[in-house]
Amino acid sequence: MEKKIGEVLLSVDHISLAFGGVKALTDICFGIREKEVFAIIGPNGAGKTSMLNVINGFYHPQEGEITYKGIHRKQMKSHDAAVQGIARTFQNVALFKGMSTLDNIMTGRIIHMKRNLFWQSLYLGPARKEEMENREYVEDIIDFLEIQHIRKTPVSRLPYGLKKACRVGTRACGRA
Repeated sequence: MEKKIGEVLLSVDHISLAFGGVKALTDICFGIREKEVFAIIGPNGAGKTSMLNVINGFYHPQEGEITYKGIHRKQMKSHDAAVQGIARTFQNVALFKGMSTLDNIMTGRIIHMKRNLFWQSLYLGPARKEEMENREYVEDIIDFLEIQHIRKTPVSRLPYGLKKACRVGTRACGRA
Protein backbone atom coordinates (compact mmCIF):
# COMPACT_ATOMS: atom_id res chain seq x y z
CA MET A 1 0.00 0.00 0.00
CA GLU A 2 1.48 3.34 -1.06
CA LYS A 3 1.32 6.18 1.44
CA LYS A 4 1.25 9.59 -0.22
CA ILE A 5 2.48 12.41 1.96
CA GLY A 6 0.07 15.34 1.97
CA GLU A 7 -0.01 18.91 3.17
CA VAL A 8 1.28 20.11 6.55
CA LEU A 9 -1.23 19.30 9.30
CA LEU A 10 0.77 20.39 12.33
CA SER A 11 3.23 23.27 12.29
CA VAL A 12 5.51 24.09 15.22
CA ASP A 13 7.03 27.57 14.78
CA HIS A 14 9.76 28.99 17.03
CA ILE A 15 8.56 27.29 20.23
CA SER A 16 10.43 28.16 23.41
CA LEU A 17 9.57 26.83 26.87
CA ALA A 18 11.28 27.49 30.18
CA PHE A 19 10.68 26.38 33.74
CA GLY A 20 12.08 29.16 35.87
CA GLY A 21 15.69 29.56 34.72
CA VAL A 22 15.81 26.19 32.94
CA LYS A 23 15.25 26.36 29.16
CA ALA A 24 13.52 23.15 28.10
CA LEU A 25 12.93 24.22 24.47
CA THR A 26 14.54 26.99 22.48
CA ASP A 27 13.30 28.11 19.04
CA ILE A 28 11.97 24.71 17.90
CA CYS A 29 10.47 24.50 14.39
CA PHE A 30 9.09 21.59 12.35
CA GLY A 31 6.04 20.53 10.38
CA ILE A 32 4.24 17.22 10.21
CA ARG A 33 2.47 16.32 6.99
CA GLU A 34 -0.67 14.27 6.47
CA LYS A 35 0.09 10.50 6.39
CA GLU A 36 3.65 11.11 7.53
CA VAL A 37 5.24 9.15 10.36
CA PHE A 38 7.28 11.67 12.36
CA ALA A 39 9.64 10.97 15.25
CA ILE A 40 11.21 13.22 17.88
CA ILE A 41 14.47 11.68 19.05
CA GLY A 42 17.27 12.77 21.35
CA PRO A 43 19.06 11.98 24.59
CA ASN A 44 17.50 12.16 28.05
CA GLY A 45 16.77 15.76 28.98
CA ALA A 46 16.70 17.00 25.37
CA GLY A 47 13.10 18.23 25.67
CA LYS A 48 11.23 15.53 23.74
CA THR A 49 8.52 15.10 26.37
CA SER A 50 8.26 18.86 26.88
CA MET A 51 7.70 19.30 23.14
CA LEU A 52 4.96 16.66 23.12
CA ASN A 53 3.37 18.32 26.15
CA VAL A 54 3.32 21.66 24.28
CA ILE A 55 1.77 20.05 21.20
CA ASN A 56 -1.01 18.37 23.16
CA GLY A 57 -1.77 21.45 25.27
CA PHE A 58 -0.43 20.24 28.63
CA TYR A 59 2.25 22.97 28.59
CA HIS A 60 1.93 26.44 27.07
CA PRO A 61 5.09 27.88 25.52
CA GLN A 62 6.41 31.32 26.38
CA GLU A 63 7.20 31.94 22.70
CA GLY A 64 6.16 30.55 19.35
CA GLU A 65 3.03 29.15 17.85
CA ILE A 66 1.44 25.81 17.04
CA THR A 67 -0.91 25.54 14.09
CA TYR A 68 -3.06 22.45 13.55
CA LYS A 69 -5.11 22.07 10.35
CA GLY A 70 -4.67 25.78 9.70
CA ILE A 71 -5.92 26.86 13.13
CA HIS A 72 -3.56 28.67 15.52
CA ARG A 73 -3.69 26.99 18.92
CA LYS A 74 -3.16 29.46 21.74
CA GLN A 75 -3.53 28.20 25.32
CA MET A 76 -5.06 24.92 24.09
CA LYS A 77 -6.24 22.55 26.81
CA SER A 78 -5.17 18.92 26.43
CA HIS A 79 -8.75 17.57 26.28
CA ASP A 80 -9.53 20.04 23.47
CA ALA A 81 -6.44 18.85 21.59
CA ALA A 82 -7.63 15.22 21.92
CA VAL A 83 -11.07 16.09 20.56
CA GLN A 84 -9.42 17.85 17.60
CA GLY A 85 -7.39 14.73 16.83
CA ILE A 86 -4.05 15.34 18.54
CA ALA A 87 -3.07 12.25 20.48
CA ARG A 88 0.14 10.91 21.95
CA THR A 89 1.38 7.68 23.35
CA PHE A 90 3.55 7.08 26.37
CA GLN A 91 6.51 4.79 26.93
CA ASN A 92 4.43 2.40 29.00
CA VAL A 93 2.31 0.07 26.91
CA ALA A 94 -1.12 0.25 28.57
CA LEU A 95 -3.28 -2.20 26.64
CA PHE A 96 -6.03 -4.67 27.47
CA LYS A 97 -4.00 -7.87 27.36
CA GLY A 98 -6.93 -10.25 26.91
CA MET A 99 -8.30 -8.32 23.94
CA SER A 100 -7.20 -8.50 20.32
CA THR A 101 -5.17 -5.81 18.57
CA LEU A 102 -8.31 -4.73 16.70
CA ASP A 103 -10.38 -4.46 19.87
CA ASN A 104 -7.64 -2.51 21.67
CA ILE A 105 -7.43 -0.05 18.81
CA MET A 106 -11.24 0.26 18.80
CA THR A 107 -11.05 1.59 22.37
CA GLY A 108 -9.50 4.73 20.88
CA ARG A 109 -12.80 5.42 19.11
CA ILE A 110 -14.86 5.54 22.32
CA ILE A 111 -14.81 9.35 22.43
CA HIS A 112 -16.50 9.33 19.00
CA MET A 113 -19.33 6.98 19.96
CA LYS A 114 -22.47 9.05 20.56
CA ARG A 115 -25.19 6.43 21.05
CA ASN A 116 -26.32 5.90 24.63
CA LEU A 117 -26.17 2.70 26.68
CA PHE A 118 -29.68 1.69 25.60
CA TRP A 119 -28.80 1.66 21.89
CA GLN A 120 -25.41 0.08 22.55
CA SER A 121 -26.95 -2.78 24.56
CA LEU A 122 -29.48 -3.53 21.81
CA TYR A 123 -26.84 -3.12 19.08
CA LEU A 124 -29.52 -2.14 16.61
CA GLY A 125 -30.02 0.62 14.09
CA PRO A 126 -28.00 3.72 14.84
CA ALA A 127 -25.65 1.99 17.30
CA ARG A 128 -24.73 -0.74 14.83
CA LYS A 129 -24.18 1.79 12.03
CA GLU A 130 -21.97 3.87 14.33
CA GLU A 131 -19.98 0.77 15.33
CA MET A 132 -19.40 -0.22 11.70
CA GLU A 133 -18.24 3.29 10.73
CA ASN A 134 -15.76 3.33 13.62
CA ARG A 135 -14.55 -0.19 12.83
CA GLU A 136 -13.87 0.91 9.23
CA TYR A 137 -11.79 3.81 10.59
CA VAL A 138 -9.82 1.35 12.76
CA GLU A 139 -9.19 -0.92 9.78
CA ASP A 140 -7.68 2.06 7.94
CA ILE A 141 -5.32 2.67 10.89
CA ILE A 142 -4.35 -1.02 10.94
CA ASP A 143 -3.59 -0.84 7.21
CA PHE A 144 -1.57 2.36 7.67
CA LEU A 145 0.50 0.76 10.45
CA GLU A 146 0.86 -2.41 8.34
CA ILE A 147 -0.20 -4.69 11.21
CA GLN A 148 -2.96 -6.62 9.43
CA HIS A 149 -1.28 -9.91 10.39
CA ILE A 150 -1.89 -9.28 14.13
CA ARG A 151 -5.43 -7.90 13.83
CA LYS A 152 -7.02 -10.81 15.75
CA THR A 153 -4.05 -11.66 18.00
CA PRO A 154 -4.47 -11.04 21.74
CA VAL A 155 -1.96 -8.33 22.67
CA SER A 156 -0.63 -10.48 25.52
CA ARG A 157 0.96 -12.70 22.84
CA LEU A 158 2.68 -9.85 20.97
CA PRO A 159 6.33 -8.83 21.27
CA TYR A 160 7.01 -5.38 22.74
CA GLY A 161 7.48 -3.60 19.39
CA LEU A 162 4.11 -4.78 18.07
CA LYS A 163 2.46 -3.83 21.36
CA LYS A 164 3.82 -0.30 20.81
CA ALA A 165 2.36 -0.29 17.28
CA CYS A 166 -0.99 -1.36 18.74
CA ARG A 167 -0.76 1.45 21.30
CA VAL A 168 0.03 3.99 18.57
CA GLY A 169 -3.02 2.75 16.67
CA THR A 170 -5.17 3.16 19.77
CA ARG A 171 -4.02 6.75 20.22
CA ALA A 172 -4.38 7.53 16.51
CA CYS A 173 -7.99 6.36 16.61
CA GLY A 174 -8.89 9.08 19.08
CA ARG A 175 -8.65 11.67 16.34
CA ALA A 176 -11.65 12.75 14.32
